[in-house]
Amino acid sequence: MELSILDQSPIASGQTAQQALNDSLLLAQEGDRLGYSRVWFTEHHDLPGLACSAPEVLISYIGAQTKNIRIGAGAVLLPHYKPYRVAETYNMLATLFPGRIDIGIGRAPGGSAEATMALSDNYLQNVYKMPDLVKELMYFLREKFPKDHLFENTSAAPIPKIPPVPWVLGTSEKSAKLAAENGVSYAFGEFMSDNDGIKSLRYYREHFQAKGILKAPKTILTVSVLCAETEEQAKEIALSNTLWKIQSGFGERKMVPSIEEAREYAWNAKEKELKGKMDKKMIMGTPSKVKHQLLELQEKYQADEIMLITITHKLEDRLKSYRLIAKELLLN
Repeated sequence: MELSILDQSPIASGQTAQQALNDSLLLAQEGDRLGYSRVWFTEHHDLPGLACSAPEVLISYIGAQTKNIRIGAGAVLLPHYKPYRVAETYNMLATLFPGRIDIGIGRAPGGSAEATMALSDNYLQNVYKMPDLVKELMYFLREKFPKDHLFENTSAAPIPKIPPVPWVLGTSEKSAKLAAENGVSYAFGEFMSDNDGIKSLRYYREHFQAKGILKAPKTILTVSVLCAETEEQAKEIALSNTLWKIQSGFGERKMVPSIEEAREYAWNAKEKELKGKMDKKMIMGTPSKVKHQLLELQEKYQADEIMLITITHKLEDRLKSYRLIAKELLLN
């Protein structure tokens, strides 16, 4: 099985953003050592508990301190930006780190309405223009504008020998359609969607149009995972992430709580209900149980690759989860 990592650079309670970003480096280095295929960094704006607002900066920092693992954004929130600028940035990264750069493309705002307004003037209009924005970005990355196009002779320099690999990220059939029409790889965020991922991935595969470098459809399924030596440990460690997500969903601006804080928290009825739903969606348990569930998911979704997102209060718990999974599925 091909496995990869999605890192949101979570900030634990009592930790600084600088420490969280350094944890992202340590996680990427460990993923590199263990044989994970890629690590992507998310883009969020003014969201407490998440440190990375500019994944391209983190990609450059981490690319210089890793050797083989692919690195990319999960995702560049394209409605905020001009495609030309995005193409320039990722072409430069691909020039610096040949054969290692991915560019995930998303359309979420990545933050509050106020942060969105501070970041861009026409976000909602650009969401409607998303198909055109993606098409323009692909033209720049592939250097193949139609004849007589305004940008026919405009290059997103520097032009790398090995271009960055584009992916469309999404949680619905609409994103699957966008990926298929543009002939790019597709990543479905199962961990954050209630939509039918099997249907979306099937639609993508059936309607894929070969363009550019990619000759056949390629897919990633992103899932929330927590692996520990025992079932009890996994459930206890996962409490931090569950409580933090519930609090964030209610607009509370908090960092990822410790296990002790989560254990002592007075859960109300609504929070307990949400916790139950989240526990069912998350893959957690012993190495053998997690391995079995990941293999089942891969077969069920027919995904080429599984991307794991693991949020814990302690970095060591996160690293251990990835190590245990790698031992079961990558190192044998």
